[in-house]
Amino acid sequence: MAERFKIFNGKVILPGGILPWGTVLIDDGRIVAVEAAEVDFADATLIDAGGQYISPGFIDIHVHGGGGYDFMDGTTEAFLQVAKLHAKHGTTAMLPTTLTSEKEDLLATLDAYDAASRINVSGASFIGMHLEGPYFAMSQRGAQDPKYIRNPDPAEYREILEKYPSVKRWSAAPELPGAIAFGQYLRSQNVVAAMAHTDAVYEEALEAFRNGYSLATHFYSAMSGVTRRNAFRYAGVVETAYLLDEMDVEIIADGVHLPAPLLQLVVKSKGKERTALITDAMRAAGTEVTESVLGGIKNGLPVLVEDGVAKLPDRTAFAGSVATADRLVRTMLEMANCSLPDTIQMITATPARIMGVDDVKGSLQKGKDADLLLFDEAIHIGMTMVKGNIVYQAS
Repeated sequence: MAERFKIFNGKVILPGGILPWGTVLIDDGRIVAVEAAEVDFADATLIDAGGQYISPGFIDIHVHGGGGYDFMDGTTEAFLQVAKLHAKHGTTAMLPTTLTSEKEDLLATLDAYDAASRINVSGASFIGMHLEGPYFAMSQRGAQDPKYIRNPDPAEYREILEKYPSVKRWSAAPELPGAIAFGQYLRSQNVVAAMAHTDAVYEEALEAFRNGYSLATHFYSAMSGVTRRNAFRYAGVVETAYLLDEMDVEIIADGVHLPAPLLQLVVKSKGKERTALITDAMRAAGTEVTESVLGGIKNGLPVLVEDGVAKLPDRTAFAGSVATADRLVRTMLEMANCSLPDTIQMITATPARIMGVDDVKGSLQKGKDADLLLFDEAIHIGMTMVKGNIVYQAS
């Protein structure tokens, strides 16, 4: 049962800035007050932040695995262990993400999500499933297995969405035959449609945006930019996202997928309100291995882990990141020259708004879930709390 807590003597990160030496009061898993000074709160467990930051919990809306597990393993244990690993690094809510696969493997993963959600009390909470694929452009497949890539199939996606209301986001290439109708259907079901692994030109991307595709999946990665066809230049999805003020983007801010100038450009153009930080972490995140598997352990792709990132064995493409959320924050502070409040917004309030959970998550405000962290100046996580339950505490 959730307790009453008084967390005091910390620097509270709020939507409008940082409150020095503030206090957060929690009861029954919810925030009941944020005060500028220490206040009485009867029968509460006292937590002295010791001058650390008191921050909203990180929200990762694109993550595949960690700690030696991948969601495509299709087991309850995999879901629980990934949630536990990332909670140690500050993630309090996540959108477990699939890879392009056989349909039966996808359904097994969705079943495992439902089972794990009922018993997940020791890690980051689950806020829905993100299906990445299988409707992708072959030319932009990256590390996605080409055996399973195909065009949108109405019978398939309608069956999945009817059976699994846990699906809250689906990434696809909008230029494929049937992709516009797919986007329209996702929008009608309140599922976030995202452009991903795509070679669309501006005109195709603009049509997709008008028909439900509101987010760019791992912006720049496996995504078209300016191209030439018969001597004529065409803008791609990257340029479309910059031109459309209302289009959201997510970036793998591990410091490897995007170099410092691109991180700075994204934030300068899209702003903290439209930029979400994601790990896109695969199973090697949080481990020291040099070889791993992308996707399900039984039939996934072998990958190398070096230079702080996962790569295909021939080193022709990245194969997901090995980042955790705390690393994303450090990267944006050090490489993108972002302030701490702006960086925290990009990994809390912005992803919460994109996924439609900002009424209960994403900021330290009265009535919202008590998803919060303590961390120091180096973004070392001291404590992680999910819905008023402490799921990690540094020794």
